Amino acid sequence: MLASQGRYFFTSKEAQKSLGVSPDAAKLALNRLAKQTAISSPARGHYVIVPPEYRSLGCLPADQFIPSLMEYLSLPYYAGLLSAAHYHGAAHQRPQEFQVMLGKNRRPIHCGAVNVVFVARKRLSEVPVQEFNTLRGTLRVSTPEATAVDLIGYQHHAGGLDNVATVLEELAEKIDPEKLVAAARTAPLSSAQRLGYVLEQVGSADKAYSLKAYVKKHAKELVPLLPTAPHDSAQRNKEWKLYINTEVGGEE
Repeated sequence: MLASQGRYFFTSKEAQKSLGVSPDAAKLALNRLAKQTAISSPARGHYVIVPPEYRSLGCLPADQFIPSLMEYLSLPYYAGLLSAAHYHGAAHQRPQEFQVMLGKNRRPIHCGAVNVVFVARKRLSEVPVQEFNTLRGTLRVSTPEATAVDLIGYQHHAGGLDNVATVLEELAEKIDPEKLVAAARTAPLSSAQRLGYVLEQVGSADKAYSLKAYVKKHAKELVPLLPTAPHDSAQRNKEWKLYINTEVGGEE
């Protein structure tokens, strides 16, 4: 009935009230529907109706239920990293996990075959976002510029520096140099240093000139390009104040 009304999300309390039964009886009914893959529950007390076209998935796609779930949990969020890059047309293939940025860590969600991972992002509310319409609502997604900043800052969540460079090469087409500086201000300065260098390496120096002025003004210390690798004997890049301790596009 809910689906016919255009509603694909409901709570256990709503189900109990609609059925006019006890909490235990409502739970039994919901469990029966879940076994039939007619509904699924990405979080305790929150249910999604699974249309026939998604029964093999066992859940709605993540981008369709995340807005409702985050509202239910009262959590500010945005879709980020490789998931955001996909929305901006810069991921070669849809990521296996849907990546959501939150103000603090949270356990992953497994809803049928759908996997959602949460990444803690400081200063979450300051990150520039834009909205995309999905079949079931509106999804908050980091802008191309904010996505680039996050990708370089959380490269271990994005397949490593080489993969990040590959994605940035495509994402650069959507990047506005001035907006890139605004996005960089929401992250550690080291992200701006690394991002500017990588953009130059993938042939997008024209997107990094404002970032270079920002780094020149604020950066006082050299940081390693690859945070997890030794850099004692690495070459130095004075413009970006970096230890170049790996090759972009080479072996890490």
